[in-house]
Amino acid sequence: MLSAIKNGFQPLGINTKQYSDIRWWLGMLLVVILAGASVALSKLPLMQSAQFSSLTIGIVLGIIVGNSVFSRIATRTDVGVDYAKSILLKAGVVLFGFRITFTQVAGVGWHGLLTDVVMLLGTFILAVQLGKRIFKLDEQTTILIGAGSSICGAAAVMATEPVIKAQAHKVSVAVATVVVFGTLSMFAYPIMFEFMGLSEHAYGIFVGSTIHEVAQVVAAGTAVSANAADTAVIEKMLRVMMLAPFLVGLSFWQSKKHANIRAQDCEHKAGITIPWFAVLFIVASGVHSLSVIPQGATNAIVWFDNILLTIAMVALGLRTHVGAIRQAGIKPLLLAGCLFLFLTLGGFAINIGISKLF
Repeated sequence: MLSAIKNGFQPLGINTKQYSDIRWWLGMLLVVILAGASVALSKLPLMQSAQFSSLTIGIVLGIIVGNSVFSRIATRTDVGVDYAKSILLKAGVVLFGFRITFTQVAGVGWHGLLTDVVMLLGTFILAVQLGKRIFKLDEQTTILIGAGSSICGAAAVMATEPVIKAQAHKVSVAVATVVVFGTLSMFAYPIMFEFMGLSEHAYGIFVGSTIHEVAQVVAAGTAVSANAADTAVIEKMLRVMMLAPFLVGLSFWQSKKHANIRAQDCEHKAGITIPWFAVLFIVASGVHSLSVIPQGATNAIVWFDNILLTIAMVALGLRTHVGAIRQAGIKPLLLAGCLFLFLTLGGFAINIGISKLF
């Protein structure tokens, strides 16, 4: 009886490996069904008008199920759910590279590149300083919110999670802040455009370098003009491409910090762990840039990638406990709010300053 409990009430006559396989298949079936529902819901006019992607809906749906019926079936589905949360997430990050080409990156020039670098570093450094010194947040939550705000929203949060080995509820909190302030930016920027004194091209650079999600960038750019939207998307794609070097740099930082801690404890220093899925992300972008894959196949890869990321979001939601989010309190939202103000007001000043250099 004790053995059965440890194995999740393993049925008699089935060995441990077979039961693990069953838990994998049942878990994958669960996340695929919920991901399918998330994709279907994202196509509803109401969701499309609000720019709620299947990723956002997936994590919400996962949290709802995770805090209701999932507890009753967790021991029968946990292997598949955890596989989706880790392996499929990394695969989704790799395939995300097929959305970007080096030609697109070159399209915004040195002006766009420098703007993105300054905004990324400035936002992330500010997040770390405010999160740890002012709001007294734990390091994982601070890094996740900083990554989501400075790079590409939920996708950056999810890509950062395996590098710092963050807990599920902290990832969910970070994603929630991205949704709140990214959505606010999406509606506020077109209203602000009338008072900014920017050209459509300059506005596109501003939007792409400061708004959280790709979908939100498209919405904010399109609300002004097609030209502004095109520039905004290219600038945003350049920012997305910086995800890979950011993850590698974050991994170096984490390894060095942990090595110093071990050295103080008289242990051997640990080697640097390179997140190979981030390197493969750049490789995927390079392959896409060579145009060796037909456009139809690329579109299919991007569609499949969206499915993978939605599945990973659902799995993340299933492993998130509302109590843990509630315990996090208002501080993560306050941090994300401060970063939103920096992205909006500081980002405008930085965009103006850099444009005068070129």
